[in-house]
Amino acid sequence: MSPIISPSELKTLSSESLIILDARTGKDVYQNYLDKHIKGARFIDLDKDLADIGEDAAFGGRHPLPGIEKFAETLSKLGISEDSHIVIYDDKNGSNAAARAWWMLKAFGLENVQVLDGGMQAAEKDGVDFSSGEKIFDKTLLIKKENWSLPISNLEDVENELKKNSSTVIDVRDAYRYRGESEPIDLVAGHIPGAINIPFSENLDENGNFLRPEVLKEKYKNVLKNRPEKLIIHCGSGVTACHTILALAHAGLKIPNLYVGSWSEWSRREGKEIVKDNI
Repeated sequence: MSPIISPSELKTLSSESLIILDARTGKDVYQNYLDKHIKGARFIDLDKDLADIGEDAAFGGRHPLPGIEKFAETLSKLGISEDSHIVIYDDKNGSNAAARAWWMLKAFGLENVQVLDGGMQAAEKDGVDFSSGEKIFDKTLLIKKENWSLPISNLEDVENELKKNSSTVIDVRDAYRYRGESEPIDLVAGHIPGAINIPFSENLDENGNFLRPEVLKEKYKNVLKNRPEKLIIHCGSGVTACHTILALAHAGLKIPNLYVGSWSEWSRREGKEIVKDNI
């Protein structure tokens, strides 16, 4: 199953196993969900369901992963089971919580998980049915897992891999943030020394849809030529990084490591070197 699904493909799905998740974020996001969402969609919250936010972002970043047991409880409350076909959307071309939810569901061991190409805007344009109000659904039995099944790197892993030149670390934030020109979210601008910058927006075409798999595959192979094959992907807080991991999966490439703490952790951790380009 492709990790990406188009709105036209979504319209053809009618299976009882289909579960649509609304992963939009922002101010008054739950009210926005109640006001209008894809028909049948269930709301999933980035801060409450897809992260376990701690007191100090220097240890874990702004959006640390929740414990796998807690995530299992979330899936149960959402009515998700092992055989569910899950389609996730947001309103940021998948670059916000939709890709993070996809990564976590796949890392939990669920197979049939897809992100809606172009998000809510594309669904509206393509005539997907919308509704309002709260979706009522039954809970499912708790699925038990012991560990995340996709590769994860922590701060020490990133530092050691860079020192040994055994991994390519990709920062997917916008170029101005990577260069250290300004930082709109975290406390310090700049980047991890040795990391390269491939903004997540380069995974998309001019219409906000994912590039074709063969185009993405060629793009990343060219960029990474003569670099270590092992990849570690990071962003600001481990959310948008999942967009690039999703793009790599869409291209048929090996799923790389996610550095969950990302820049929000590295930039706050005492003693870690920070690079600013031409500043």
